[in-house]
Amino acid sequence: MNDNLYSYTLRIADDSLILGQRLSEWCGHGPVLEEDIALTNIALDLIGQATTLFEYAASVQNEGKTADDLAFLRYEHDYKNALLVEQPNGDFGQTMVRQWLFDTFRVLFYDALKHSSDTQLAAIAEKSLKETKYHCKHSSEWIIRLGDGTDESHTRTQAALDQLWRYSEELFFMDETDQAMIEAKVGVDLEALRPLWMERIQEVVREATLTIPTNNWKQQGGRLGKHTEHLGFLLADLQYMQRAYPGMEW
Repeated sequence: MNDNLYSYTLRIADDSLILGQRLSEWCGHGPVLEEDIALTNIALDLIGQATTLFEYAASVQNEGKTADDLAFLRYEHDYKNALLVEQPNGDFGQTMVRQWLFDTFRVLFYDALKHSSDTQLAAIAEKSLKETKYHCKHSSEWIIRLGDGTDESHTRTQAALDQLWRYSEELFFMDETDQAMIEAKVGVDLEALRPLWMERIQEVVREATLTIPTNNWKQQGGRLGKHTEHLGFLLADLQYMQRAYPGMEW
């Protein structure tokens, strides 16, 4: 049970950490001041969620490790985040599409996880859900604004959706860990979330005058520690200070 709970919690934490790190790259580079601040605040929300989850995972593992150890001192193949969240920011449209696909999933996920029999995970989910609803509102509104905006913004947003759609399937990946957590009434049945996610995605796509890609090519592997080349570069930045000055604390 503890091994499965540790792995399950780590996956949730890794998604938040890696996406938070990606969004932090926009700090000082946002298209307008208000959006620069918004993206930075969302990044801070995600890293705050990751910190709480890493602290819980470390206590479950019970090997004397800290949240910082789990965040900064693992190798690339030890991270179990979905491939979607490690994809480069690209232009603003690509960042928003990535965020929207993930936010739509995360709202549904946290809404289900708040009923977990694990009281700690349930509490984290309930608190995180409030933040994630804002994240989803923010990214959904941008997708509609960009998709139904100028020819340029529409073209770029559609191109981003065409590129990133292949990574969305992995959000619903389940294996023995998930099955064990579902049987223990701790985890969430991701297959049950899939039609709800698609319904919400289609609503935004229609309003944004976009088109959901029809190709069936799906890319996955992140949940099993098999990542794209982008994660290694991201971790080089993320882990530099802790590896250069071992044991440092803010």
